[in-house]
Amino acid sequence: MEMFYYLVFGGLGAVVAAIELSKTNKDRINTTSNFNSFKNNYLLVYSLMMAGDWLQGPYVYFLYKTYGYDKGEIGQLFIAGFGSSMLFGTIVGSLADKQGRKRACVIYCITYILSCFTKHSPQYKVLMIGRVLGGIATSLLFSSFESWLVAEHNKRGFEQQWLSITFSKAVFLGNGLVAILAGLFGNLLVDSFSLGPVAPFDAAACFLAIGMAVILSSWTENFGDPSENKDLITQFRGAAVAIASDEKIALLGAIQSLFEGSMYTFVFLWTPALSPNDEDIPHGFIFATFMLASMLGSSFASRLMARATPKVESYMQIVFLVSSASLMLPIVTTFLVAPSNVKGGSITFAGCIQLLGFCTFEACVGIFWPSIMKMRSQYIPEEARSTIMNFFRIPLNIFVCVVLYNVDAFPITVMFGMCSIFLFVASVLQRRLLVIADKPKTQDWAMKERDSEADPLNI
Repeated sequence: MEMFYYLVFGGLGAVVAAIELSKTNKDRINTTSNFNSFKNNYLLVYSLMMAGDWLQGPYVYFLYKTYGYDKGEIGQLFIAGFGSSMLFGTIVGSLADKQGRKRACVIYCITYILSCFTKHSPQYKVLMIGRVLGGIATSLLFSSFESWLVAEHNKRGFEQQWLSITFSKAVFLGNGLVAILAGLFGNLLVDSFSLGPVAPFDAAACFLAIGMAVILSSWTENFGDPSENKDLITQFRGAAVAIASDEKIALLGAIQSLFEGSMYTFVFLWTPALSPNDEDIPHGFIFATFMLASMLGSSFASRLMARATPKVESYMQIVFLVSSASLMLPIVTTFLVAPSNVKGGSITFAGCIQLLGFCTFEACVGIFWPSIMKMRSQYIPEEARSTIMNFFRIPLNIFVCVVLYNVDAFPITVMFGMCSIFLFVASVLQRRLLVIADKPKTQDWAMKERDSEADPLNI
């Protein structure tokens, strides 16, 4: 069975190479040297930020276990992280529109570096503070950098279509190649050099510090709405009005929450799904395989977005349906494949089928990220971009907290079934978004904009 892992990894690698090498002029967008310089600078920073994030991921649970904490205590730490992202992260992330996106990106670096430093202490309270800081940093990572990029891209007068190049490359590098290299580097530090489970966090802090230096030296500041007469409550109210008044924004938020909620749930479920009887599976190698599948998806997405058709709103329906079907496989295999009662050993035949399905899901994740980024750049108003993006993460974080709290309460097949249903609903909502995509803003929202222009003091 060990050969199976190499075949899957090699097959995915060959497909990624084939897609990249077979790109024609139709699959590429002609740009300028100024844009390429801007894009490469952002990709460097984003890759360093993602390296700081990916280095920590595989070792958080292991570190807490090394310090002697049980599953329940570790679960509370994880819930604190997602809860912090929902509460404090939403507030801090929303300030980026008013205080500046570059400043918010620097705060991300500082916050995450401090979170890394807390991992040196075995004290539960210190680790809890680290999780709270990490939750805030996560909200900033997934809102401030994208908000800065879109605003700076438009400010410099680059073509709107060129954004898709940066988005797809960012996912290909940051969520694919960097993730694989970070996993290998972390394994080198912990196992080969025997530096202990804290070493990846120290390395992450170094990458974050380098990225912060690049931001401070080469980025310019941009804002959403820098007006001084708007406090945080007013910002939140404005974002809520935008979501409620524009069906496209509301649909986009629902779609994002449904998909990302299923994705984060999958992160907790794939290990017990592939080793229900404590089968010996190579976690690190499987993780690298998933990231390679994500690279395949982002590479495919770059070809799709380089063409006028199909539209993003159109092909994402299929992506959500395929991802829904792929997460149904653990349920299907329980009925079609006889379960094994042997403890330990290699991965089972059912596990092999599920692994292929999980790789398909990860490929869908690779398509999802640049595609949702492009749709957000089209539909979310610039003046409240970071605020609205953090609003989208509130239901996501609530969902993940509920799942974590009840992870042992339901059979794993129920959890996968729930995720599959969510993804199917996302496909239905995506269909609705396609139907109304070309419609102008709702009359009510347009009237509110005209009223604000006519009477600026009427907030």
